[in-house]
Amino acid sequence: MVLFGFCIGSFLNVCIYRLPRKQSIILPASYCPQCNTSLNFTELIPIVSYLWQGGKCSYCKASISSRYMVVEIITGMLFLTCFYYAASNNFIKLLVFNSFLMIIAFIDYDHKLILDNVLIWFSITGLVINFYSGDLPLFEMLSAGMAGGIALLLIAILTKGGMGDGDIKFIAAVGLWLGLKLTILTLFLAFITGGTVSLLLLAAKRISRKDFIPFGPFIAIGAFVSALCGEVIIQWYLQSFR
Repeated sequence: MVLFGFCIGSFLNVCIYRLPRKQSIILPASYCPQCNTSLNFTELIPIVSYLWQGGKCSYCKASISSRYMVVEIITGMLFLTCFYYAASNNFIKLLVFNSFLMIIAFIDYDHKLILDNVLIWFSITGLVINFYSGDLPLFEMLSAGMAGGIALLLIAILTKGGMGDGDIKFIAAVGLWLGLKLTILTLFLAFITGGTVSLLLLAAKRISRKDFIPFGPFIAIGAFVSALCGEVIIQWYLQSFR
């Protein structure tokens, strides 16, 4: 499963690079972004090719960002985690869900942008999967999407732009996948992780108070944790603090 995740991660890299540039994710075949030379099969083996080539293009010797390998490794680990811990009836759903989260999170990290066309496909896929699997009734999906979106919209108004339009649409789309309880948990976890990372970066003087930190990756982290073990977290909380 981890090898399958590495391969999917390689495709996600294509999406992360090309979608913000409004390029097709199908054609042309993978190429070096520096010299535009098409890559052959041996240069496309996830992780192995990067290490074998010393992090450089075989043709122009330009450096290749280690981020490509990082995305492949993270995807492989996420897929392996889902394989061991996800319920069998939710396994495929989680793989698709996490693939979208990876694309959205890394594009937002790179460009501080959450693309509408990705969110549209993310939303439609969630609606279709939940509708045909019977995991969530349509009313709860729509209610969760509206609740999450309205919550971040209010925060954006109160903070005068502390949240972007993309973040609002993103959490609304997550609601269509997860339902109301897990969407609330996603927001809670996103604020916890986002606030913690921000404080650490401020303490390390890596950022200033005026710097903008994209919130999309933290929504993605919260959504992944909520989808995988959100019900367990909620039950633990209710039993511990009732």
